[in-house]
Amino acid sequence: MSELARQDPEIAACVEREAARQEHGLELIASENFVSRAVMEAAGSLLTNKYAEGLPGKRYYGGCVHVDSAEELARTRAKALFDCAWVNVQPHSGASANMAVYLAYLQPGDTLLGLDLAHGGHLTHGSPVNFSGILYKAQFYGVEKDGPLEGRIDMDKVRSKALAVRPKLISIGASAYSRDFDYAAFRSIADEVGAFLWMDMAHTAGLIASKLLRDPLPHCHVVTTTTHKTLRGTRGGMVLLKQDYENPFGKRAPKSGRLKMISELLDSAVFPGVQGGPLMHIIAAKAVAFGEALQPAFRDYCARVIANAAAMAEEFSSLGYRIVSGGTDNHLMLIDLASRGVTGKAAEEALSRAEITVNKNMVPFDPNPALVTGGIRVGSPAMTTRGLGTGEFRRIARLMDRVLLKPACADTSASVRSEVAEICRAFPLYAR
Repeated sequence: MSELARQDPEIAACVEREAARQEHGLELIASENFVSRAVMEAAGSLLTNKYAEGLPGKRYYGGCVHVDSAEELARTRAKALFDCAWVNVQPHSGASANMAVYLAYLQPGDTLLGLDLAHGGHLTHGSPVNFSGILYKAQFYGVEKDGPLEGRIDMDKVRSKALAVRPKLISIGASAYSRDFDYAAFRSIADEVGAFLWMDMAHTAGLIASKLLRDPLPHCHVVTTTTHKTLRGTRGGMVLLKQDYENPFGKRAPKSGRLKMISELLDSAVFPGVQGGPLMHIIAAKAVAFGEALQPAFRDYCARVIANAAAMAEEFSSLGYRIVSGGTDNHLMLIDLASRGVTGKAAEEALSRAEITVNKNMVPFDPNPALVTGGIRVGSPAMTTRGLGTGEFRRIARLMDRVLLKPACADTSASVRSEVAEICRAFPLYAR
């Protein structure tokens, strides 16, 4: 970054400090990962200079022949990766992709049914502080407080809720739920109440593409995802259809005739519905990441993500922590800190002093407010990318426990920080 350092040393210093933080610390935030150098090069390329409103071959700007090729590669690779018929790779984020689904399938005031944010759901699935809860009538299902399904979704109760509120759209997906979903059961409920079924697979897309978790695409009317997290690409979003089907709404795009297919309606919802020009450098980086995910090594990586998360959850359980739902099927776990008498906020801060990055997170039925919380969310994707295995993840759980037993102890922080540095040296982030 010699030119950046010359022109704007203050920003260059910020980047260098962040590079050091990533290199010398343990990144355990479940929604974060490390992209390859190739993905970074595409994201930082001169494609950022190009406006390309519209779709390949149907742009509102000239000079798009080469970015058209990049977007076509991204679309083709995404369809191969998820075995689907249609995809839009333009959303700037998962939230943008979700907004396009709402715009296509709902009218303001319509009822939607999603997983409660306080039970592991996502902000864009109806939270009252988000556009989804402001514009639509949001209803929620949750997880069980106790019993054999503690921390899990009871599908009989989802059905009862759906019958009671009669939603137009049912959403699946979560930001802090460690179990797989029963898509067939959700589709049966959606069909019974006449609702559309949507899966937001942002967290688990890589694991689903690798066939290590159930596939939502055969069961859902529409699927969205981010392109980072377990998919290990640049930050962005995407909308997918297993099969295209006739637009059931008769909606029209501005100054156009009737959109015959749902794919046309979704394309129109992305642009001009919720955003303007696509980010062509990011779309090219998505294409690179999709190409990487199509390689056999990516499935091996995802298998290690799951194995590492399971090993860490088992270690935490053996140390006396309660893992919400009793374990994990995917890349993350939600850890209840009640047994240590520490809040999520205090735990996040204490672990940060030891160069271990997690995020505070509410646990279901949490008595603490959202900025304090009674738990932390921990994930395995990023450190699995660096090469750590189950032994290292078990060791990290023990290191975290040492900090959480004495969160205010400077000597403990220093001792653990030294061991963290040892682990990081053994598994360099970007080999130089």
